[in-house]
Parts: sequence; C-alpha cells; structure tokens
Amino acid sequence: MSQIFENKLNELGICLTDKQKQQFDRFYELLVEWNGFMNLTGITEYEEVNEKHFVDSLSIIKAIDIEKVKTVIDIGTGAGFPGIPLKIAFPHLNIVLLDSLNKRINFLNTIIDELGLDDITTIHGRAEDFAKKPEYREKFDLCVSRAVANLSTLSEYCLPYVNLGGMFISYKSGEVDAEIEKSKKAIQILGGKLKKMVKFQLPGTEIGRSFVKIQKINNTAKKYPRKAGLPAKEPIM
Repeated sequence: MSQIFENKLNELGICLTDKQKQQFDRFYELLVEWNGFMNLTGITEYEEVNEKHFVDSLSIIKAIDIEKVKTVIDIGTGAGFPGIPLKIAFPHLNIVLLDSLNKRINFLNTIIDELGLDDITTIHGRAEDFAKKPEYREKFDLCVSRAVANLSTLSEYCLPYVNLGGMFISYKSGEVDAEIEKSKKAIQILGGKLKKMVKFQLPGTEIGRSFVKIQKINNTAKKYPRKAGLPAKEPIM
C-alpha cells in the first residue's frame, strides 16, 4: 500500500492492519487483471483506483457511525464498490452485494475467495425482484448505492431493503440539491425521511462528493418496488 493512500485513509480516521493493506493491494491487482477481459472500471492507475474507488467508498464514515452498523446491502455494486472496501476496512460488517450482471458476480466471488473475506455474499439479479423476497425485505441496517440513477429511482430500489430505523445512503457527485427536491415525494411514499446531506471533498483532491442520508421511518408498502424496469422508466415524482 502506498503512503499516499495511507495518508488519505488517516485523514478519514481509518487505520489498517498489514493484512487489510495486503487485501486492498490484492483487490487492485485482481480488478486490473479482470478488467483486461471485461469492463469493470475505466480507472486502472494504482493511485487513482485508491482515491476514486477505495477512499471514496470508505468516506461514508463521514455520514454514519459504521461501528453501530451490522448488516449492509450494496445495490448495483458493479466491481464491488463500496461493499468490498467497506468489508476490508470494517470486518465486523455482514454484507450482501447485489448486481444484475453475472460476469461481475463471478468477479466478486473471486475477490471474496482470494481475499479470504467472511460474512459477505453476492446476489445475481435485479433490485426490484430481490426486494420482494422475505429474507431480504426490510432486513438491513444500511443500504448503500454508488449506482448511477436518479434519487427517486434509487430510493425505490433501496428503501424496501432497509429495516425500520435503518438508513439508505446514496453516494452522489457534488451538486444534488435539485435532484433531492425532485425525489422528496418518492422518499416519503417509500417510508423514508430525508435526514441530511453530507458534502465534502475527497481527501487531497478537488473532487466534490455528497452523501444523501435517508432514514427508514415507516414500512414500505407491499406494491413497492414496482416490477423490474419501471422505477427507472417512470420514477415516482
């Protein structure tokens, strides 16, 4: 692990063991290796991956006390962000990674095996389908998503997984005020309450980021999420 990466983690108040440092480096190696034959990320340079994937994933600790969280689901995890960095840095978490592309799930399972991670599982499927299953519905303390979708759509994907009192936190780039305004109705209908927005810059960069914190205060009505494709096509407005 580079000193630059370590310094950025220190700015977040994260101190890793040697084993965790090795896990991050191995994750990087496998990400670049697999990226050679499937499209996982457009970012492959070592320090850039550390900054824009790893540090970015872990910066959620600016928005929530992760030590008080036990169960996490990462919706549309892609190449494993933020779920795998969270699992490496905070081994107490029990994490589920959901993605709709089987090739990515194969990659994630390889990462989990190679890094020797426990209490982390993958699901291949769509968020709308698994949210209907009793073993996943309203079962998680925290739902996270770095997926690119508007907040109304993401809320319909994510809030059904969150238990009462739990939190959905959306990773967003800098300016999200207008998007939040448009999503207020959806958040309320789905049982959520907008708590606050945490804006910050990635350590040592000019990159603006936002976390949108939505608490689950009511059960989500059974009809949500609607069938696959609808939340994206016709967001609740």
